[in-house]
Amino acid sequence: MSAVDRLSKPAPLRLQALDPEDLAFLSAHLQDAAVRVGDIAYLKEKRRFALVAARFDWNAGAQPERCAAVLHFDAVRAVRCLSVPRDDKEAMLALLTIIYDAQGAGPEGRIRLIFSGGAVIALDVDSIEAQLSDRGPRWRISSRPSHKLDEGQVAGP
Repeated sequence: MSAVDRLSKPAPLRLQALDPEDLAFLSAHLQDAAVRVGDIAYLKEKRRFALVAARFDWNAGAQPERCAAVLHFDAVRAVRCLSVPRDDKEAMLALLTIIYDAQGAGPEGRIRLIFSGGAVIALDVDSIEAQLSDRGPRWRISSRPSHKLDEGQVAGP
């Protein structure tokens, strides 16, 4: 690796979300992340939901890049899936956004991971406790992600 490569390589992203504004910022960094269904897990006994994604780095500059990233949520009471092909571990999902819906006056609520094609994963949580961190390699890709959104598409359980 040359000195120029070392200087231009971005530092790994490490984010924590503890409120709706933090979660929106984290969501922006995950827009268009590719997620393999087999890399999604709910660890009920630990109350943790986690996934591994190929995060698109919107800040990479002229040459589009992806990097391996891990996202996890703690304080998860329940997980619901809509239109997620759970039996096909190799199926790929494209994450569009993450939305938080408050339930009551306290910190509890529902976090929805909205994917292209209408797939949704809903997490019932006691509070917002999320972490995103880049792990592993970065690689260049030939084009930037693009998708067509239908009006009113954001829905879910």
